[in-house]
Amino acid sequence: MKYYNNIIETIGNTPLVKLNKVNKGIPGTILVKAEYFNPGNSVKDRIAIRMIEDAEKDGRLKPGGTIIEGTSGNTGFGLALAAIGKGYKCIFTMADKQSKEKIDILRAVGAEVIVCPTNVAPEDPRSYYSVAKRLNQEIPNSLYPNQYDNLSNTAAHYDTTGPEIWRDTDGKITHFAASVGTGGTISGTSKYLKEQNPDIVTVGLDTYGSVFKKYKETGIFDSNEIYPYLTEGIGEDILPQNVDFEVIDHFIKVTDKDAAIMARRLSREEGLFIGWSCGTAVHGALEYAREHLKEDDVMVIILPDHGTRYLAKIYNDTWMKDHGFLEDRAFKTARDIVHAKNGRSQLTTIGAGVTVSQAIQTLNRNGISQIPVTDESGHIVGSLTDSTVLSRLIEDPAIKDQPVSEVMDKPFKFVGLDNTVDVLSSLIDRENKALLVRDETQQVHIITQADLLAAMTN
Repeated sequence: MKYYNNIIETIGNTPLVKLNKVNKGIPGTILVKAEYFNPGNSVKDRIAIRMIEDAEKDGRLKPGGTIIEGTSGNTGFGLALAAIGKGYKCIFTMADKQSKEKIDILRAVGAEVIVCPTNVAPEDPRSYYSVAKRLNQEIPNSLYPNQYDNLSNTAAHYDTTGPEIWRDTDGKITHFAASVGTGGTISGTSKYLKEQNPDIVTVGLDTYGSVFKKYKETGIFDSNEIYPYLTEGIGEDILPQNVDFEVIDHFIKVTDKDAAIMARRLSREEGLFIGWSCGTAVHGALEYAREHLKEDDVMVIILPDHGTRYLAKIYNDTWMKDHGFLEDRAFKTARDIVHAKNGRSQLTTIGAGVTVSQAIQTLNRNGISQIPVTDESGHIVGSLTDSTVLSRLIEDPAIKDQPVSEVMDKPFKFVGLDNTVDVLSSLIDRENKALLVRDETQQVHIITQADLLAAMTN
């Protein structure tokens, strides 16, 4: 007979599944690791059992004890399953933005759930972090695993998730992508994969309202980046010790709306009934893949959890409409803007080596105010706007004879064809004057503020 001694033994060895539709037109092989095949339907089962067993080994958790954790739901469920098998009690604190399904699931497996306010600072005594810590101090023989700073989190993925991906891709993986919350999944997995092949690129997917992306790029913890968001289980207003920025090469931010829509697309087009942050992971990873993946590349994306956690939210049309995530084509998309130009959106570029004076002539000749800058191989390496040139010329008229590479700004951001006008407009600001998009044939088009205004009024 073949059987498992308990449900805990079924954790891990989740399958890789190839994407076939939502990635249409993107080169390379894109695989998702379906973590909802774990018994608790999420990636967090891996860290739950590891944190408990490590605490047992070092004496922090003794027989008959109580496990107390602040959770968005998935870690709690994994801890609850492990606790059932090992004879522990569970108390979980959760933010009130979490889905009702998550709360109900935890209570169904015998856990006590305390719901705390979302929009308070982490150090506020009402926050779900603070309440969990207080209960741990008050209740004898209790364990506060603290998935944010407990490095058993990272170790679990270093020992299991990373080796599974390396084994199942036969070492051919070139890119790894995962949404970032506590940081253990991406950090542990990436550390293992990079030890096998240092050239593997790791992409972290963040949400607007979270601090990770800016901190990675600047080293600055900017409290102005923090504001409420709806996507569950990812992003943070703190820097967990499990987030190892050294093994994460890039961060991409994804809106609540884009994440929700992608999750629904994965369910309907790929048969992958997954959670909200899975939509974040795939949407952001595909944004990166459109620009960077080559035909022989292999990208693996982590799908953290199952769609049953979100039946009353992103899989509920009324909820989606109430939050402005589903409109009756109220907002056009980048695809609509490109098609409306009817072939008139062929991209004009300039080489990084031409002089500023020549660049000005190109801007004037084409009647445009911004232009991408390319290197000798045709790759977009920067951008130039008439406002930038004007301000630099006023400071130093001699720059007209210098190459564009000396005065150019960062490249314009690439966006997806299905991004709506409201999302596109939020991405255009003082530092990013236009956007770039690849159509189904991989031709690059530019979207300007004038294009967005036309789409909103036509």
